[in-house]
Amino acid sequence: MSTVRDIRQIITSHATADGDGVKIRRVAGFNNAHFSPFLMVDEMKSDRRSDYVGGFPPHPHRGIETLTYMLTGHFQHRDHMDNVGELRSGGAQWMAAGRGVIHSEMPIMEEGELHGFQIWINQPARNKMLSAQYQDFQPETITEYQASEFGLVRVISGQLNVNGDVVPGPLNKTGVSVTVADWRTHPDALLKLDTPKEQNMMIYVYKGSISIGSREIKQNELALLTNAETVELTSSDESGMLLFMGQPIDEPVVHYGPFVMNSIEEIEQAIQDYNSGVFDTY
Repeated sequence: MSTVRDIRQIITSHATADGDGVKIRRVAGFNNAHFSPFLMVDEMKSDRRSDYVGGFPPHPHRGIETLTYMLTGHFQHRDHMDNVGELRSGGAQWMAAGRGVIHSEMPIMEEGELHGFQIWINQPARNKMLSAQYQDFQPETITEYQASEFGLVRVISGQLNVNGDVVPGPLNKTGVSVTVADWRTHPDALLKLDTPKEQNMMIYVYKGSISIGSREIKQNELALLTNAETVELTSSDESGMLLFMGQPIDEPVVHYGPFVMNSIEEIEQAIQDYNSGVFDTY
């Protein structure tokens, strides 16, 4: 008989700001083994221009991957590799910083609602000093799987096993196995997933509420789940959530601003490289 995942811990996202004053809600798990390989989930949500118009001007990263996913809104990505990509409603962008990338993410929209997410994914030590990579995924390339009993699932990265059907997403270049999906559902829906027992799993609710067993996960909450072979998710109202699964990275995590490495010495080297202008060249 298959084992069933339950809720291990619930964390409420907290309000903060990043970039040039962009208002966000954040859940960080840099030193939480059950969060790995994910590091942080930021939610951007506002219909006030002043909350997002400053965007994220040029800034560096080393040692992480970022996955940006928009529900509503329009951003433009630029980086030092001459990549330029437009992130539209329903689309996503992935970047592996490796040894170094300098990029910006600026809103193209001047008014209206902005609602999206940026997810930080750790890179294993073997990948932290590789060349940077970038790829965007326009809305029509995101895999959609729909049924009356559970609503709509959009798979961005990796794959989901939904009621026995394997649903792959377009992103498959992450350094370790990572699945990210968006579930949008109606009241009294049931979603059953087969899940690799060795992978960590967590859920962030951005609308409504979701239940696992007898416990409820409400809007702005992230739930870390126990390890098991299956999970059953139910909704009591019209809801939306991001679902994350990934192979944990059993390595030290040292975090300083936009840099995530395995030792303080590597962090100091990243700062020195950036300040001396050799950040992305070796």
